[in-house]
Amino acid sequence: MTDKIASLPPVSLMMRECGLEPKKQFGQNFLFDLNLTGRIARSVPDIEKIPVVEVGPGPAGLTRAILLAGAKQVIAIEKDKTTEPILSQVIDASDGRLRVIFDDALRVDFSALGVAEYAICANLPYNVGTELLIGWLHKIASGEKIKSMTLMFQREVALRITSRPGDEHYGRLAVLTSLIADSKIIIDVPNTAFVPRPKVQSAVVQIIPNMEKIAALHDLGKIEQLTAKLFGQRRKMIRAIMPNVNWEKYGLTGTERAEKIAPETFALMAHDLL
Repeated sequence: MTDKIASLPPVSLMMRECGLEPKKQFGQNFLFDLNLTGRIARSVPDIEKIPVVEVGPGPAGLTRAILLAGAKQVIAIEKDKTTEPILSQVIDASDGRLRVIFDDALRVDFSALGVAEYAICANLPYNVGTELLIGWLHKIASGEKIKSMTLMFQREVALRITSRPGDEHYGRLAVLTSLIADSKIIIDVPNTAFVPRPKVQSAVVQIIPNMEKIAALHDLGKIEQLTAKLFGQRRKMIRAIMPNVNWEKYGLTGTERAEKIAPETFALMAHDLL
Protein backbone atom coordinates (compact mmCIF):
# COMPACT_ATOMS: atom_id res chain seq x y z
CA MET A 1 0.00 0.00 0.00
CA THR A 2 2.96 2.30 0.59
CA ASP A 3 4.91 1.29 -2.54
CA LYS A 4 3.31 3.98 -4.69
CA ILE A 5 4.07 6.68 -2.11
CA ALA A 6 7.68 5.52 -1.74
CA SER A 7 8.17 5.59 -5.53
CA LEU A 8 7.11 9.24 -5.91
CA PRO A 9 9.89 11.64 -7.00
CA PRO A 10 11.69 13.65 -4.29
CA VAL A 11 9.66 16.57 -2.93
CA SER A 12 12.28 19.08 -4.12
CA LEU A 13 12.06 17.73 -7.67
CA MET A 14 8.26 17.83 -7.67
CA MET A 15 8.42 21.44 -6.49
CA ARG A 16 10.77 22.41 -9.30
CA GLU A 17 8.62 20.67 -11.89
CA CYS A 18 5.51 22.49 -10.63
CA GLY A 19 7.27 25.83 -10.14
CA LEU A 20 6.27 25.85 -6.47
CA GLU A 21 8.11 28.06 -3.98
CA PRO A 22 7.43 28.73 -0.28
CA LYS A 23 5.24 31.76 0.32
CA LYS A 24 6.01 34.12 3.16
CA GLN A 25 2.38 35.25 3.53
CA PHE A 26 1.39 31.68 4.44
CA GLY A 27 4.28 31.25 6.88
CA GLN A 28 5.59 28.35 4.81
CA ASN A 29 8.82 26.57 5.68
CA PHE A 30 8.99 23.18 3.99
CA LEU A 31 10.63 20.01 5.35
CA PHE A 32 12.67 17.90 2.94
CA ASP A 33 14.54 15.70 5.46
CA LEU A 34 13.04 12.20 5.08
CA ASN A 35 14.56 10.94 8.32
CA LEU A 36 12.98 13.81 10.21
CA THR A 37 9.53 13.58 8.63
CA GLY A 38 9.61 9.84 9.23
CA ARG A 39 10.43 10.30 12.92
CA ILE A 40 7.59 12.80 13.31
CA ALA A 41 5.06 10.55 11.58
CA ARG A 42 6.07 7.41 13.49
CA SER A 43 5.65 9.26 16.78
CA VAL A 44 1.89 9.72 16.22
CA PRO A 45 0.10 7.34 18.63
CA ASP A 46 -2.15 4.72 17.00
CA ILE A 47 -1.40 6.10 13.54
CA GLU A 48 -2.64 2.90 11.90
CA LYS A 49 -5.93 2.91 13.81
CA ILE A 50 -7.38 6.43 13.60
CA PRO A 51 -7.50 9.16 10.94
CA VAL A 52 -4.78 11.79 10.97
CA VAL A 53 -5.55 15.45 10.23
CA GLU A 54 -2.65 17.49 8.85
CA VAL A 55 -2.67 21.27 8.56
CA GLY A 56 -0.52 22.98 5.94
CA PRO A 57 0.87 19.99 4.02
CA GLY A 58 2.47 22.23 1.39
CA PRO A 59 4.36 19.97 -1.05
CA ALA A 60 3.42 16.94 1.08
CA GLY A 61 6.77 16.00 2.61
CA LEU A 62 5.24 15.20 5.99
CA THR A 63 2.05 13.93 4.34
CA ARG A 64 4.02 11.27 2.52
CA ALA A 65 5.76 10.26 5.76
CA ILE A 66 2.41 9.91 7.54
CA LEU A 67 1.12 7.68 4.76
CA LEU A 68 4.33 5.63 4.75
CA ALA A 69 3.96 5.18 8.52
CA GLY A 70 0.72 3.34 7.83
CA ALA A 71 -1.98 5.92 8.50
CA LYS A 72 -5.38 4.47 7.65
CA GLN A 73 -6.64 7.89 6.51
CA VAL A 74 -5.12 11.37 6.18
CA ILE A 75 -7.19 14.53 5.87
CA ALA A 76 -4.93 17.41 4.82
CA ILE A 77 -6.10 21.02 5.04
CA GLU A 78 -4.18 23.41 2.80
CA LYS A 79 -4.77 27.12 2.22
CA ASP A 80 -2.36 27.47 -0.73
CA LYS A 81 -4.03 26.26 -3.93
CA THR A 82 -0.75 26.36 -5.85
CA THR A 83 0.23 23.13 -4.07
CA GLU A 84 -2.58 21.26 -5.82
CA PRO A 85 -0.47 19.75 -8.66
CA ILE A 86 1.82 18.06 -6.12
CA LEU A 87 -0.92 17.07 -3.69
CA SER A 88 -2.92 15.56 -6.57
CA GLN A 89 -0.03 13.23 -7.36
CA VAL A 90 0.15 12.13 -3.73
CA ILE A 91 -3.62 11.58 -3.68
CA ASP A 92 -3.31 9.34 -6.76
CA ALA A 93 -0.56 7.32 -5.07
CA SER A 94 -2.37 7.00 -1.74
CA ASP A 95 -4.90 4.30 -2.69
CA GLY A 96 -7.75 6.42 -1.36
CA ARG A 97 -6.12 7.15 2.01
CA LEU A 98 -5.53 10.88 1.40
CA ARG A 99 -8.20 13.57 1.21
CA VAL A 100 -7.23 17.22 0.71
CA ILE A 101 -9.41 20.17 1.69
CA PHE A 102 -8.32 23.49 0.22
CA ASP A 103 -9.37 25.97 2.89
CA ASP A 104 -8.09 28.05 5.78
CA ALA A 105 -7.66 25.76 8.82
CA LEU A 106 -8.77 28.62 11.08
CA ARG A 107 -12.17 28.53 9.38
CA VAL A 108 -12.61 24.78 8.96
CA ASP A 109 -15.17 23.07 11.19
CA PHE A 110 -13.13 20.07 12.33
CA SER A 111 -16.22 18.44 13.83
CA ALA A 112 -17.65 18.26 10.29
CA LEU A 113 -14.75 16.29 8.80
CA GLY A 114 -16.77 13.09 8.98
CA VAL A 115 -14.59 11.22 11.48
CA ALA A 116 -15.55 10.29 15.03
CA GLU A 117 -12.04 10.72 16.40
CA TYR A 118 -8.69 11.73 14.98
CA ALA A 119 -5.09 12.67 15.65
CA ILE A 120 -3.48 15.88 14.43
CA CYS A 121 0.04 15.92 12.99
CA ALA A 122 1.39 19.06 11.38
CA ASN A 123 4.32 21.31 10.64
CA LEU A 124 2.26 24.35 11.55
CA PRO A 125 2.67 27.66 9.75
CA TYR A 126 4.55 29.92 12.16
CA ASN A 127 2.05 32.75 11.84
CA VAL A 128 -1.05 30.80 12.99
CA GLY A 129 0.32 27.94 15.08
CA THR A 130 -0.59 29.37 18.48
CA GLU A 131 -4.09 30.36 17.39
CA LEU A 132 -4.72 26.90 15.98
CA LEU A 133 -3.51 25.22 19.16
CA ILE A 134 -5.79 27.29 21.41
CA GLY A 135 -8.72 26.50 19.14
CA TRP A 136 -7.99 22.77 19.36
CA LEU A 137 -7.70 22.94 23.14
CA HIS A 138 -11.17 24.48 23.27
CA LYS A 139 -12.48 21.70 21.01
CA ILE A 140 -11.01 19.04 23.30
CA ALA A 141 -12.50 20.78 26.36
CA SER A 142 -15.92 20.76 24.68
CA GLY A 143 -15.75 17.01 24.03
CA GLU A 144 -14.29 16.68 20.55
CA LYS A 145 -12.28 13.47 20.31
CA ILE A 146 -8.83 14.64 19.33
CA LYS A 147 -6.74 11.71 20.53
CA SER A 148 -3.32 13.33 20.17
CA MET A 149 -1.55 16.33 18.64
CA THR A 150 1.98 16.05 17.27
CA LEU A 151 2.88 19.59 16.23
CA MET A 152 5.90 21.51 14.99
CA PHE A 153 6.40 24.99 16.47
CA GLN A 154 9.17 27.50 16.81
CA ARG A 155 11.23 26.21 19.73
CA GLU A 156 10.35 29.22 21.89
CA VAL A 157 6.65 28.49 21.41
CA ALA A 158 7.26 24.81 22.18
CA LEU A 159 8.87 25.84 25.47
CA ARG A 160 5.93 28.10 26.25
CA ILE A 161 3.57 25.16 25.78
CA THR A 162 5.49 22.66 27.89
CA SER A 163 6.91 24.86 30.68
CA ARG A 164 5.99 24.69 34.35
CA PRO A 165 5.34 27.39 37.00
CA GLY A 166 8.47 29.39 37.68
CA ASP A 167 10.07 28.54 34.33
CA GLU A 168 11.23 31.39 32.13
CA HIS A 169 8.72 30.55 29.37
CA TYR A 170 5.75 29.75 31.61
CA GLY A 171 2.61 31.60 30.53
CA ARG A 172 -0.94 31.24 29.29
CA LEU A 173 -0.14 28.56 26.69
CA ALA A 174 1.34 26.32 29.37
CA VAL A 175 -1.61 26.92 31.69
CA LEU A 176 -4.26 26.18 29.07
CA THR A 177 -2.46 23.12 27.74
CA SER A 178 -1.62 21.57 31.09
CA LEU A 179 -5.22 21.83 32.33
CA ILE A 180 -6.38 19.66 29.43
CA ALA A 181 -3.47 17.49 28.40
CA ASP A 182 0.00 16.14 29.04
CA SER A 183 2.64 17.69 26.79
CA LYS A 184 6.33 17.29 26.06
CA ILE A 185 8.93 18.16 23.45
CA ILE A 186 9.79 14.98 21.57
CA ILE A 187 12.06 16.21 18.75
CA ASP A 188 14.33 19.24 18.43
CA VAL A 189 14.56 20.44 14.82
CA PRO A 190 17.43 22.58 13.52
CA ASN A 191 16.61 25.46 11.18
CA THR A 192 18.79 23.76 8.53
CA ALA A 193 16.02 21.19 8.04
CA PHE A 194 13.73 23.76 6.39
CA VAL A 195 13.45 25.49 3.03
CA PRO A 196 13.68 28.41 3.28
CA ARG A 197 15.82 28.31 6.40
CA PRO A 198 14.12 30.27 9.21
CA LYS A 199 16.15 32.31 11.68
CA VAL A 200 14.83 30.33 14.64
CA GLN A 201 15.06 26.71 15.76
CA SER A 202 11.97 24.51 15.97
CA ALA A 203 10.67 21.62 18.02
CA VAL A 204 7.94 19.00 17.83
CA VAL A 205 5.55 18.96 20.76
CA GLN A 206 3.31 16.02 21.53
CA ILE A 207 0.09 16.81 23.37
CA ILE A 208 -2.08 13.96 24.71
CA PRO A 209 -5.51 14.89 26.14
CA ASN A 210 -5.96 13.75 29.74
CA MET A 211 -9.53 12.72 30.48
CA GLU A 212 -9.17 13.19 34.25
CA LYS A 213 -8.02 16.77 33.77
CA ILE A 214 -10.80 17.48 31.28
CA ALA A 215 -13.44 16.07 33.65
CA ALA A 216 -12.25 18.44 36.39
CA LEU A 217 -12.27 21.49 34.12
CA HIS A 218 -14.99 24.12 34.59
CA ASP A 219 -14.64 26.75 31.87
CA LEU A 220 -11.58 27.05 29.66
CA GLY A 221 -12.86 30.36 28.29
CA LYS A 222 -12.78 31.96 31.73
CA ILE A 223 -9.31 30.57 32.39
CA GLU A 224 -8.14 32.04 29.09
CA GLN A 225 -9.54 35.43 30.15
CA LEU A 226 -7.81 35.31 33.53
CA THR A 227 -4.45 34.22 32.13
CA ALA A 228 -4.61 37.00 29.54
CA LYS A 229 -5.29 39.51 32.32
CA LEU A 230 -2.53 38.39 34.68
CA PHE A 231 0.15 37.44 32.17
CA GLY A 232 -0.60 40.60 30.23
CA GLN A 233 1.00 42.48 33.15
CA ARG A 234 3.35 39.74 34.28
CA ARG A 235 5.82 42.09 35.98
CA LYS A 236 3.16 43.26 38.42
CA MET A 237 2.10 41.52 41.60
CA ILE A 238 -1.32 39.93 41.20
CA ARG A 239 -2.88 42.08 43.94
CA ALA A 240 -1.96 45.18 41.92
CA ILE A 241 -3.81 43.80 38.90
CA MET A 242 -6.81 42.40 40.79
CA PRO A 243 -7.38 44.22 44.12
CA ASN A 244 -10.01 43.20 46.65
CA VAL A 245 -9.42 39.46 46.20
CA ASN A 246 -9.04 37.10 49.15
CA TRP A 247 -5.78 35.57 47.94
CA GLU A 248 -5.44 33.37 51.04
CA LYS A 249 -8.36 31.32 49.76
CA TYR A 250 -6.10 30.16 46.92
CA GLY A 251 -3.00 29.65 49.05
CA LEU A 252 -1.51 32.94 47.86
CA THR A 253 -0.52 36.24 49.44
CA GLY A 254 -1.22 38.51 46.49
CA THR A 255 2.45 39.43 46.17
CA GLU A 256 3.05 36.69 43.63
CA ARG A 257 3.41 37.29 39.92
CA ALA A 258 1.53 35.25 37.34
CA GLU A 259 4.47 33.01 36.45
CA LYS A 260 4.46 31.54 39.97
CA ILE A 261 0.80 30.44 39.94
CA ALA A 262 0.00 26.79 39.20
CA PRO A 263 -2.48 25.94 36.43
CA GLU A 264 -4.90 24.36 38.90
CA THR A 265 -4.92 27.58 40.92
CA PHE A 266 -5.70 29.58 37.78
CA ALA A 267 -8.63 27.23 37.15
CA LEU A 268 -10.02 27.68 40.67
CA MET A 269 -9.60 31.45 40.57
CA ALA A 270 -11.26 31.74 37.16
CA HIS A 271 -14.22 29.70 38.39
CA ASP A 272 -14.68 31.95 41.43
CA LEU A 273 -13.73 35.40 40.14
CA LEU A 274 -15.04 35.59 36.57
